Amino acid sequence: MKPFFKYGLIFLLGSAIISLPGSCKKKLVVTTAEVSGITQVSAQSGGNIIAGNSIHIISKGVCWASEPDPSLADNKTDEGPGNGIFVSVLSNLEPGTDYYVRAYVILETDTLFGRNISFSTLVYPTIDDIEGNVYNVITIGKQEWMGENLRTSKYNDGKPIPAVTDESSWAALTTPACCWYRNDEEAFKQTYGTLYNWYSVNTGKLCPAGWHVPSDEEWNELMNYAGGEGVAGGKLKEPGTTYWVEPNHGATNDYGFTAFPGGFRYSDGKFYDFGFSGYWWSSTGYSQSRAFFRFIYYSETTLYRFNNSKKNGFSVRCLKN
Repeated sequence: MKPFFKYGLIFLLGSAIISLPGSCKKKLVVTTAEVSGITQVSAQSGGNIIAGNSIHIISKGVCWASEPDPSLADNKTDEGPGNGIFVSVLSNLEPGTDYYVRAYVILETDTLFGRNISFSTLVYPTIDDIEGNVYNVITIGKQEWMGENLRTSKYNDGKPIPAVTDESSWAALTTPACCWYRNDEEAFKQTYGTLYNWYSVNTGKLCPAGWHVPSDEEWNELMNYAGGEGVAGGKLKEPGTTYWVEPNHGATNDYGFTAFPGGFRYSDGKFYDFGFSGYWWSSTGYSQSRAFFRFIYYSETTLYRFNNSKKNGFSVRCLKN
């Protein structure tokens, strides 16, 4: 490949030679790392910056887009100043989409890029429930999760789950029941899923055959893979404020979990927290009247673990056996 000149720089195969004052020349090499860890919505790349001591590096990272030669005006990471090897996570990608990524380095006088590397994100596999509702399946570490809240109003043997709308009737239950937020199936079911009390979870028949409601320990495995309690909630939340109340702090949806703030039904039968919080049951009981669940809040990145009344109506995510 024939080199070309620009602003005193010679570019060749992702590297640049910079002419510095004096009799010596210092070499700057920008290398884009191969793409790995590709999922439906994320991937990993990075690069290596080799530079002489006289070259001041302001910032480095990778940028990506669906067209060749992405720039800093497209999606980018910022891995800070200095040279050396760095790793970048590309997030909020679209499933089944072709992308181009390249490393960049910002100098005092110019911005240089490594070579383009192309890759394609994966397409979601799907799973159906007994009613024919279709769910994306996502892989997070060694676990396979539904990428959406469960929507069925039938057990996996075809029997109906009692749908209870009256507040006092819900509050008196110690048997399985389901509902939709504010009892409005049309408005809330498709996006936010169905709310279930823990007695329905405890039947072991909510999820499709070969799937189950995750235990407290299985939630812990997800949490630890996503970086721990303090950050995992942010990595699971749907970004932006289309669904979440501002500021939806730290939401990146790194794995396609796409947590929505579906609120919950309290043990007294009233509904709360829509837009502010999401709540998901575990299959693990705490006491005769309480069980463990997970909770994500709009203004934090924490994936909280609490226990509360089994009469509460929370969302459910299913995990593959």
